[in-house]
Amino acid sequence: MEIKPLHTKVEKSIQIMHGTIVLESPNEFPRTESNLYCISTEGKIVWKAEKPEPSTLYSRMKLNEDGATRSTYTLSGHACELDLGTGKILSKTSIQ
Repeated sequence: MEIKPLHTKVEKSIQIMHGTIVLESPNEFPRTESNLYCISTEGKIVWKAEKPEPSTLYSRMKLNEDGATRSTYTLSGHACELDLGTGKILSKTSIQ
């Protein structure tokens, strides 16, 4: 499936059971939205990742070994663990 970015370009995508997790480039991405989201096989947005601060964007992500969560990092210096099924933050810490 070809992934069409919402605003910028796709930096990374990971196929999971619920669809595909997409990380778009934070450069020029609207700060009011989340640049990390999951799309279904039909191309519909399943969820947009919760952000630890309203104006931050995600810069990196990796799938954790448990297969149910992923680690993410923001431009504001947060490390977050997100639920793959909902995009909700399970835990967060400041790494500044």
